[in-house]
Amino acid sequence: MFTVNHQTNRISPVRTKKFSELGFTERKHLQEWLAHEPSALGEELLIIQKEFDGFDDTRERLDLLALDKDGNLVIIENKLDDSGRDVVWQALKYASYCASLTKAQIVDIYQQYLDRYEAVTAEVDLLNAPASASARICEFLDAPDLDELKLNLGNSQRIMLVAANFRKEVTSTALWLLGQGISIACFKITPYSLGEQLLINIDQIIPTPEAKELMIGINAKEAEEKTTEVVLKNRHTVRREYWERALEAFQKSSCQLYNNISTTKDHWLCAGSGVTGCPFSLIFNQKELRVELWLSRANGDENKWLFDELVKQKGQIDSAFGEPLEWLRLDDKKQSRIQFSSRVEGFNRDNWPKAVAWHLEQMTKLEKALKGPLQTAAEGLKQKEKE
Repeated sequence: MFTVNHQTNRISPVRTKKFSELGFTERKHLQEWLAHEPSALGEELLIIQKEFDGFDDTRERLDLLALDKDGNLVIIENKLDDSGRDVVWQALKYASYCASLTKAQIVDIYQQYLDRYEAVTAEVDLLNAPASASARICEFLDAPDLDELKLNLGNSQRIMLVAANFRKEVTSTALWLLGQGISIACFKITPYSLGEQLLINIDQIIPTPEAKELMIGINAKEAEEKTTEVVLKNRHTVRREYWERALEAFQKSSCQLYNNISTTKDHWLCAGSGVTGCPFSLIFNQKELRVELWLSRANGDENKWLFDELVKQKGQIDSAFGEPLEWLRLDDKKQSRIQFSSRVEGFNRDNWPKAVAWHLEQMTKLEKALKGPLQTAAEGLKQKEKE
């Protein structure tokens, strides 16, 4: 890593440091950095536990346990200046221990993590109460409920090793394991000194980007089969059947939102509101029905601005709808939404006539209450951008 001097048109090396000379420790520093910024490892990960020791008949503990976007468990082992000789064996043991964890156990492990590390700092918010572990996992994996998910399938556990330097016996073993179909990655973390500022660089050295692309191609058939298994689940058929009934009812009504919308296997059905990135959505879950305005533009600041403009008219909008709506600004997310929901056994077909009637009535009211104010807010946003 180099700095550039624009005046002399020269580059100068940035001084490489060692964690030991900086006084950093594995647990208090490196582990905490990754726990709070797991995306530094090159992908979206949900940290579900630190210093996990829930293994029977052993006192061993792994540094970080996470879920990836496919529902696989990820074992993250951190070392400082030297990986040591036994880090691969250590991580393999942890992966084997974790292979037996059930969905319920994973949720419980994450709940313990939330109770221990987030409850202390959580702020009281009547609209956005702290989410449960199951809700957080569903949100991370974009699933309506836990029944939808398959977690920790078979031998899908992944290993990530993080260190400033890797011994040859470690890299050689990691490369061999990759060839045997074991998902293992090595990340080299290097601290740099730039004046009073400390910089950290994290590079994935195994597998290299080129090797990773090759592995993706080799494993495409297996991934396709897994995806097909999920897609063909019975609940997707149930949803399609429900949306067929709902769309038929909408097409016979005065609500024209869904006239050109097709059925889907998903638990949501979206229709344009006339404002880009702000659809009206029908939600059909196993335990809940919902109608909502989803403020999901690419720019998160625009979503919050539109939401705040609509909140200014909250009283009039709630009155026009006929009941108080749920106003969810969702400050920790890019999107916001305004919704109205009802608890119901959605997958019980005997309830479908009332469920369809509920969706039709509530969406008709929601569109009438929000479409005008939304258009006005969108026009205000355009004017604001011109200024």
